[in-house]
Amino acid sequence: MLKELESLEERYLGLEKMLSDPQVIKDFNKYHKLVREHSELRDIIHSYRKYKDIIHQIHEHQELLSDKDQDIRELAKAEIQELKEQLSRVERELRGLLLPKDSNDEKNIFLEIRAGAGGEEASLFVTDLFRMYSKYAEMSGWKVDIINSHPTGIGGFKEIIALIEGKGVYGKLKFEKGVHRVQRVPVTETQGRIHTSTVTVAVLPEAEEVEVHIDPSDIRVDVFRSSGPGGQSVNTTDSAVRITHLPSGIVVTCQDERSQHKNKAKALKVLRARLLDMMREEQEAKISQDRKNQVGTGDRSERIRTYNFPQRRVTDHRIGLTLYKLESVLEGNLSEIIDALTTHYQTKALKAHRIEEVDESKDLDSIGIA
Repeated sequence: MLKELESLEERYLGLEKMLSDPQVIKDFNKYHKLVREHSELRDIIHSYRKYKDIIHQIHEHQELLSDKDQDIRELAKAEIQELKEQLSRVERELRGLLLPKDSNDEKNIFLEIRAGAGGEEASLFVTDLFRMYSKYAEMSGWKVDIINSHPTGIGGFKEIIALIEGKGVYGKLKFEKGVHRVQRVPVTETQGRIHTSTVTVAVLPEAEEVEVHIDPSDIRVDVFRSSGPGGQSVNTTDSAVRITHLPSGIVVTCQDERSQHKNKAKALKVLRARLLDMMREEQEAKISQDRKNQVGTGDRSERIRTYNFPQRRVTDHRIGLTLYKLESVLEGNLSEIIDALTTHYQTKALKAHRIEEVDESKDLDSIGIA
């Protein structure tokens, strides 16, 4: 781990130099990419430098253990123990920061909330959940833009789709996907019976603009003479161009220009457009499947979270977390739940990657501070 951190710190220092280079600053795309990488490394480097500083302090206090004054030795011993505890905490923090990052975590999202089982009561809860997420977004400094909605007659929504833009939106809300269950007395219930309804939530990372790269080895270019009506030649040179994209089988022909180069450039533009259209269709099909995997059928038994109004209770069934602060949660105070979910899944990721906790005594001994 320490070797990896040293390498990352070298990269971080290199990025700082590059970001002060006038030539790099002039190149907007490169500069923006480097700024993002620098930002992603900042927390890791900050923790690593804290780690090294604690080690340095421990070494300094170890020298005092041989002091003639017993009081100084006792103070040094107590300080070393406290510093070792700090070191252990920072080490755990570093292990978490070094976990493989989800490439989508920094992306904006499309939030899709739909009524499941429960009729009008489910549609009313769609409104409540959308308000909850909107409040949380506002607290986080994010922007919410409604893309599409289907309102019902009594103030609910069959579905509502919104784009949420901001820093790290997907990383914070990706665990909200699934079936949310509500238990309460509907406004239309005359006998005071509690009903159970469900709402499905999908969280989809915003797709970045797709850049179509055409590998020259993937295309075959044929040139021939342009022809006019009736097959007569309108050009005495081979200026017409036919491009075949071998992997997809798409064929594009262009003969409008007298210049072969211009015809080829136009044909490539058409080819890129067709490939982009094909990629978007594939992407939409994948998103559709992803949405289906996220929300299931909307059955009550598939719930990830329950909002129980009579008990003022919110329970996340994945981690067994129960909070008796329903009103606060519905006002957008989701941090306690989101942080608990993040910790839970980070722990699972640590186990999945077999990153074991290092035995403290061995680890400290390896750097000379046992």
